[in-house]
Amino acid sequence: MLLGSDVFPAAGSAGGHGAAPDGPDPDSGALGGKLRLFALSFLMLFAELALIRWLGANVVYLSYYSNFVLLGSFLGIGIGFLRARSRVNLFPWAPVALTLLVYFVLHFPVQVTNASAELVFFGSGSSLKTTGLPTWETLPVVFIAVATVMAMIGEGVARSFARFRPLDAYRLDILGSIAGIIAFSALSFANAKPLAWALVVALTFVLLFGLRIGVLQIAAVAGLVVLLGAESLGSADVWSPYYRISLTTLKGGQYGISVNGIPHQGVVPARQRAGIFYTPYRQAPANHLGNVLVIGAGGGNDVAIALKQEAKHVDAVEIDPQIYADGKRLNPDHPYQDPRVSPHITDGRAFLQQSRATYDLILFALPDSLTLVSGQSSLRLESYLFTLQAIAAAKAHLNPRDGTFAMYNYYRTTWLRDRLANTLAVVFGHAPCITVSGSPPAQFSMLTVSVNPAALRCRTVWHRPRTVVQPATDDHPFVYLKGDAIPGFYLVTLGLILLASVAGVRIASGPMRKITGFIDLFFMGAAFMLLETKSVVQFALLFGTTWFVNALVFTGVLLAVFAAVEVSRHVAVRRPGVLYVALLAALALAWAVPPELLLSLSVFPRFVAAVLIAFTPIFLANMVFAQRFRDVGDSTSGFGANLLGAMAGGVLEYASLAFGYQSLLIMVAVLYGLAFLTGRAKLRAAASAPAAAMPEAGLPASQ
Repeated sequence: MLLGSDVFPAAGSAGGHGAAPDGPDPDSGALGGKLRLFALSFLMLFAELALIRWLGANVVYLSYYSNFVLLGSFLGIGIGFLRARSRVNLFPWAPVALTLLVYFVLHFPVQVTNASAELVFFGSGSSLKTTGLPTWETLPVVFIAVATVMAMIGEGVARSFARFRPLDAYRLDILGSIAGIIAFSALSFANAKPLAWALVVALTFVLLFGLRIGVLQIAAVAGLVVLLGAESLGSADVWSPYYRISLTTLKGGQYGISVNGIPHQGVVPARQRAGIFYTPYRQAPANHLGNVLVIGAGGGNDVAIALKQEAKHVDAVEIDPQIYADGKRLNPDHPYQDPRVSPHITDGRAFLQQSRATYDLILFALPDSLTLVSGQSSLRLESYLFTLQAIAAAKAHLNPRDGTFAMYNYYRTTWLRDRLANTLAVVFGHAPCITVSGSPPAQFSMLTVSVNPAALRCRTVWHRPRTVVQPATDDHPFVYLKGDAIPGFYLVTLGLILLASVAGVRIASGPMRKITGFIDLFFMGAAFMLLETKSVVQFALLFGTTWFVNALVFTGVLLAVFAAVEVSRHVAVRRPGVLYVALLAALALAWAVPPELLLSLSVFPRFVAAVLIAFTPIFLANMVFAQRFRDVGDSTSGFGANLLGAMAGGVLEYASLAFGYQSLLIMVAVLYGLAFLTGRAKLRAAASAPAAAMPEAGLPASQ
């Protein structure tokens, strides 16, 4: 199953199985029957996740746009299913296409350019020896390349899928997908390099092709292992769950840390740090410095400065375990070995929500990421750290007498700096101090504020300009977006991708009029894409933007879908309209419960409430789809309609940039309402069908 859709892949006549030249019979291999479909589904999801991670690490700045890679995967898999009846089987070409994609990216490096007045991208000031193409050109090319590879893998899944009754096949598909996400998460936990991913993919291909594997497939699989093996073993880069991390030795005991090919931070001895980094300590009350919290601790530079300023205890929060490990090993001041320091490998906002400690100084130390939380949304790892509610949470942890808060960055643009300064002014009730160093665009700015402004020794106070961008909120956490509108380059890119999607589906499924009879499935696909996105960002807010939380959410979605399939395999709902009513009620409840109410709960009741609120609509949505799809007449056209809907949902997700994430629930409710209205005739037909006709249609199960 492709994460991001409630699509029940089309199952119908298997059609012809003409193998590609020099390729194996698609029904042959070491695996057969149920195990084969399980393995194919495992391969499909594992390859999708690997492509998202690997392309984001090798195409510079693509990690800011991983959602486009996900949409490409989604379209490709859908096209693969639409081609399931074709006489020419493209699955034997899948390892060839995958290897060619890897070869092209490794030998013809490009980058996505990030020049935008509407949206700030950190790292964009770096000088990199690559060819930068406009975003609107690069992203569609990546999208089409990924879609091509995943279409071939998806076709293999579809041809095996068609040999089972629809819900029986989907059950195996989900189990394979769960295995795929668990395997990839385990490799991420172990900091595995791409060679490990290549070996998993290669072994799965070999098992699927079996003894009749062709020369072309052997060469492609071997080439994939050699290419990614050379990349993995030929460099000292380390792959964390978030980045490809590169270390550079500099003069004076310093080290540079680059992530995904972009300079990110350095490891610098405290004695060599510029004076501006000591500003919060000079401005804070001089009589004491007890507890200090550093969020974005990274290589340990700011932790070392806090210790040098005689802090009694430092909580150091860093989201990336490998960057922390590098700092612990390389920082010449050895701050992480100091008994006064307690490291925490977690998300900064999650730490603020879970900690009960009080601090004399809280420092947000350059906590800017270069990647998204997941391919489901436009949310960055640190997006929830700079909202109005996050700063309020930080203030609640300050010493109520004279606690100090500070944050710094190379803000690139004055509107972003003013937006954050205004956020501090709103939360604390008075303007912060501002210290600026350097010249634009990489101008370093330190913002400092205290619960007691009289206790702060401040040379320059920030003055609010005539116009300032309002503070980001938990519902609209896009702090780097100027205003509440979708940037123009997004609109152009999305338009090109939609055109490619329509063309791809048209070529794979034939005349578009065949799909018009399944408009309700179109609306279901769009609605579920948005529903799953809302679940991902909700859990990121409640429990942190870590890769582990993200993996748990995706696994939870799959389990909810699996539960819906199991119920639908054994129960035919004679009045499907009741499911729509229950679904809309669940959506209304999710919309009515504000996130701040859940954040006020302790961890366990918050988790229980979040699971019930997020996964009840997902379960009911899949019940709605299963009951409708089990009696669909033309499964290929029905699947195509649902695919186009999911693509539309992926595009509609960008509406959150303008209206916020809570608005997605309204769109979901509207779309499911449209699905009900346009599918009423099918619901009446299903309800009036005799009991004997209710079991799933499809081919008998074959082993």
